[in-house]
Amino acid sequence: MKKFLQIGLAAAFGFSLFTSSALFAADTSKAPLPLSSTPGQGFTQEGLKRIDAFFADQIAANNMPGAVLAVAKNGKLVIFKPYGYLDKANNKPMTTDAIFNLASMTKVMAAVGGLTFYEEGKLPLNAPITNWLPQFKDMKVGKIDADGNLTTVPAKNPITIQDLMRHTNGLTYGGRGATPVHQFYPAGSAPAAVQYNAQEFIDKLASAPLLYEPGTAWDYGFGLDVLGIIEEKIAGKPLGTVMQERIWNKVGMPNTTFNLAEKERARLAQPLPIDPLTGKPQKVDIHTQKVKFDCGGSCAYSTAGDYIRFGQMLLNGGSLEGKKVLGPQTVAFMTSNHLNKDIKNNVGGTEPGRVGYGFGLGVAVRTDRGLSAINGNVGDFTWNGAYGTIFWVDPKEQMVVVMMGVAPGEIRKVHREQLNAVIYGALEK
Repeated sequence: MKKFLQIGLAAAFGFSLFTSSALFAADTSKAPLPLSSTPGQGFTQEGLKRIDAFFADQIAANNMPGAVLAVAKNGKLVIFKPYGYLDKANNKPMTTDAIFNLASMTKVMAAVGGLTFYEEGKLPLNAPITNWLPQFKDMKVGKIDADGNLTTVPAKNPITIQDLMRHTNGLTYGGRGATPVHQFYPAGSAPAAVQYNAQEFIDKLASAPLLYEPGTAWDYGFGLDVLGIIEEKIAGKPLGTVMQERIWNKVGMPNTTFNLAEKERARLAQPLPIDPLTGKPQKVDIHTQKVKFDCGGSCAYSTAGDYIRFGQMLLNGGSLEGKKVLGPQTVAFMTSNHLNKDIKNNVGGTEPGRVGYGFGLGVAVRTDRGLSAINGNVGDFTWNGAYGTIFWVDPKEQMVVVMMGVAPGEIRKVHREQLNAVIYGALEK
């Protein structure tokens, strides 16, 4: 433990220590995946030093408090390392068992949960959501005239389960726009779960005009929250219990939860008090707020070790260590592009690294290599969290990357591009 603390603090102050023990620095006795026979296998030593230097530089410049990086290649854990601080204000070093709010990386798990019901024939993708939530029967689509006035017309298409999973449902995030339609909606998933219980939340969405006709445009919003509530209705259990039984227990994710126990809060990673780009105070509100339902769009907590096991399960085609969550054809279906030529693809509008991506069921899926600002291969799939967490799977490279960090401001998008560059630049071939 003493050696680990020295390594973590050295990284925080800009030193680049890179040894086998540093590569697998861990404060748990069990690594989340089998270790590679050679630390960093598949990566160059120079490239690994650049990864270390990137984190050291960002932490020293006060651009991030700290992070945990986990990388698996060919089914083996090749990097599992803490950097910087768990809580810089209190001088607590980062640990590999640190807990992070996943924000929208929760969505990927909610989609997988839904697909387990799909495989049982209980959740057809083309089924209208009114089969479970009749409140959405007579939806209206908002229309805004040249003077900015709002009118509505009846929706022609029902919202389907597929629309929920691929963000083509019209149930937008209020915080992602300033139109009269956006003003009807809560700002995002976590704020909605803090303000409303599940019934109130559904009633709120069902009474709002849709931003667009269902099935015609990709727009980020509440689809996976609604899906989670449908999963609860099918199972007759809270979403956290559904996830526990269908995903977390099978994959081996003991630190993943919607309800963070008080005794675990000491492991919860904290953001920098000041946003490095704006100079304004920042915080992660959900750290100190209680949610009224398990929101599938944002509200889960996890660790880098748990989430890389989840990513490896997907890369393996739905199974890990003999335990099956999904069938391989279902995972292939999930990680294919579901935006046909008649659906407006706005995925690239979320950030530069998403140009060249379509969208599958809960994940962005790369369709073109050279258009995005981030490296990768056609078929890689990914999603990230608004508080600084990052996750992607590259099947061609047989690689899973998870970075857990706490950066609730816009700098998290810069970190995504930078991390991508140092990871791909470090590969041996």
